[in-house]
Amino acid sequence: MRRSSAVLAGLLLAGACALPASAAGSAGGDGDHGFTLKDPRITESSGLAASRLHPGIYWTHNDSGDGPYIYAVDSATGKTVARITLRGIGAPRDDEAISIGPHNEIYLGDIGDNLGGTWPYVWIYRLSEPKELRDQTVTATQYVVKYANGPRDAESLIVHPKTGRVYIIDKKEDGGHLYEGPATLSTSGTNVFRPIAPVDLWATDAAFSPDGRQLAVRGYLGGISYDWNGGRIRRQGQLDVPLQDQGEGVTYSVDGTKLLYSSEGADSEVVAKDVPGLPVSKSPSAKGGSATAGDGIGGRGPKIGAAVVAVGLAALFGLRWLRRRG
Repeated sequence: MRRSSAVLAGLLLAGACALPASAAGSAGGDGDHGFTLKDPRITESSGLAASRLHPGIYWTHNDSGDGPYIYAVDSATGKTVARITLRGIGAPRDDEAISIGPHNEIYLGDIGDNLGGTWPYVWIYRLSEPKELRDQTVTATQYVVKYANGPRDAESLIVHPKTGRVYIIDKKEDGGHLYEGPATLSTSGTNVFRPIAPVDLWATDAAFSPDGRQLAVRGYLGGISYDWNGGRIRRQGQLDVPLQDQGEGVTYSVDGTKLLYSSEGADSEVVAKDVPGLPVSKSPSAKGGSATAGDGIGGRGPKIGAAVVAVGLAALFGLRWLRRRG
């Protein structure tokens, strides 16, 4: 079927605007501005965490069916530099989230429930982040977890960077809850997580800011920024979540200026977005006044604005060409 010139031009504009940030002219070659997961073994990236011990390294893992593995990815190249095998735990059932707490300890959340919230227990695994990045086996500690109000599906596990307390957000289409774990997790018994606040989102992952003051929660089609407020979370605004095939990961960059979003799928893009509300340094050519993260088009500054203008011009010339062809 022949499409009208207006429809074709609209598709051109929509397709260009849908490009990930890394393809839209992000500054420099810093991996914190986005990268591609190039390891063919990573086909269902379901969580993402920025390493503080190894700047530029991001930890991820597959969903169910892979095994007791986590992957260290160099964001400058998108290549895996280490696959860590967890020893001392049972067979993971549905790993859905990864987070890094104080003292560079990695927490892996085996908290998914593909049966819709029927498993009476789920698990959390904790291990020390390796000081040397190479393929190796590391002993992990396993914790048994259940919820105070019964089984549920969840894909978001977060560890507060200052207190080390562990939290889970359950995954419900009409919104879930933030669950708080014990002050210290126990290996000798069941750790009961209790709901402490509602979350207005079908949550697929979450992340604390490096200072622990903000909480970012993402879903498939959007996200919410919360003021942590000691766990009595207060909604701040919307997150600029990219459209992804099956977006299930989010983390702050180590410096706290970016939010990086990952998706399931082979060769999937990790897309970086500015954290909303942060000040941006002055441009060398600016004449007075300082820019903020809310300046420009869509609150993403002049670089994104310039990109959108360029896309608009391309669509305009494409429309004129199509009209001449018609």
